[in-house]
Amino acid sequence: MSDGNGSAVRVSLQLRLNDFDVLGHLNQAVYHELLEQGRIALLTQLASDSNEYVLAHVELDYRREVPVPTREVVVETSVERVGSSSVRLAQRLLRPDGEVAAEGVSVLVGWDREARSSRKLRDDEKQAYAAFAPAGDAA
Repeated sequence: MSDGNGSAVRVSLQLRLNDFDVLGHLNQAVYHELLEQGRIALLTQLASDSNEYVLAHVELDYRREVPVPTREVVVETSVERVGSSSVRLAQRLLRPDGEVAAEGVSVLVGWDREARSSRKLRDDEKQAYAAFAPAGDAA
């Protein structure tokens, strides 16, 4: 997974036949589901509750197709920046041959379930995320 020194949390994910479209490659919507699993893996590594965050932004560039019959991909998730109420994550989806199939960023925002609104990150959250950010990139 990660050593907590700015490296990525890596998770291997199995693909299902219905993840592929009629063109014979991974459906674009499935990429987002896989990246969500990568974000959950990071939060699990941090022993954090995924219900304490909402996804506020996603950018995704498709680089290489993932063709049928690919059975497994790897999602890498790392922390780019820690803000006062949000965390910017870099994410990549890798094919079995190591080629980058997609890469982008996701922004998670602290979420107050009772108030149904964003919230500031607690100091312990900032410190936990900062351990996964490259040196000098945590705010």
